Amino acid sequence: MFDKLEDLLRRFEEILNELSEPGVTDDPARFKKLMKEQSDLTPLVEAYKEYKKAIADRDDALILLDEEKDPDMREMLKEEHAEAKKRIEALEQELKILLLPKDPNDDKNVIVEIRAGAGGDEAALFAAEIYRMYVHYAEGRRWRVELVNVDEIGIGGMKEVQFTISGQGAYSVMKYESGVHRVQRVPETESGGRIHTSTISVAVMPEVDEDIDIKIDEKDIRIDVMRASGNGGQCVNTTDSAVRLTHYPTGIVIYSQTEKSQIQNKEKAFNLLRAKLYDLEQQQRHDAEAELRRSQIGTGDRSEKIRTYNFPQGRVTDHRIGLTLYKLDKVMGGDIQEIIDACIAADQAAKLSKMNEAE
Repeated sequence: MFDKLEDLLRRFEEILNELSEPGVTDDPARFKKLMKEQSDLTPLVEAYKEYKKAIADRDDALILLDEEKDPDMREMLKEEHAEAKKRIEALEQELKILLLPKDPNDDKNVIVEIRAGAGGDEAALFAAEIYRMYVHYAEGRRWRVELVNVDEIGIGGMKEVQFTISGQGAYSVMKYESGVHRVQRVPETESGGRIHTSTISVAVMPEVDEDIDIKIDEKDIRIDVMRASGNGGQCVNTTDSAVRLTHYPTGIVIYSQTEKSQIQNKEKAFNLLRAKLYDLEQQQRHDAEAELRRSQIGTGDRSEKIRTYNFPQGRVTDHRIGLTLYKLDKVMGGDIQEIIDACIAADQAAKLSKMNEAE
């Protein structure tokens, strides 16, 4: 581990030297790459430097302890030695986590797709609530949310909705939301007061940018333009601005109608199609790598039941990590960071355990 850390420290210093060279900004692609590499390495380098300082503090305290005769000074040095040892142990754990292989998609923006499942209108109502939950969460992190498409029902529900979330590290946290979400409550339309169970599915896909090569052959695509349906502003429903893409090889159909411009809707539709094709490719790879799937905390299987929202009891349970919180109102208002942090910690623990087994 420490040989690798020394190599990364040397690489970090090389990057700093390259960034200080005159004319480094003349090549924007190279400059961007160096800046990203510097940003990625900074937390690791800072933790490693702190670790080396803690080692030096521990050793210095030991040397002074051997020479010191005064009882009060010896007591103080013992405390310094114990504190340095504790800090070393904590930093070793932090460094192991920082050295875990990073998902190359973690820094990307995301496209989220929510679909109502079992439960009819109640599932559609819950889908709309989960959509609003994610919007509130994203706004709290100062991320930008942009609607791609929504299929609404008359009572305020959504059969399905696709939207993008743009922000630093969006995929690194939102990926834990993929899977089946279950709601248990008494529907407003239920006169007998019986609790119903409904489900929705959430798919979180990294936005495909220039570093991912997804080829779409023109002959594999059918493009239809039509008048937008449903709610919309002036002109949205009166011009042929809506776009539907059909991808023949996979059967994927994309519908985009939220913009007044056909060009903008087409761009959104193609972005979503690229993300879906990349996601399909990732799913197939995960299925082929069963061991990798077992080391992850629910970051791949779309059919996995990940969470239950029980309204009568005011609780939310994440089944992957056995976490139950009795603050349903806050969670539905977008306060999901505690759940995501617990998923990240469990994911890291599973990967660390696997790494230790390999050693």
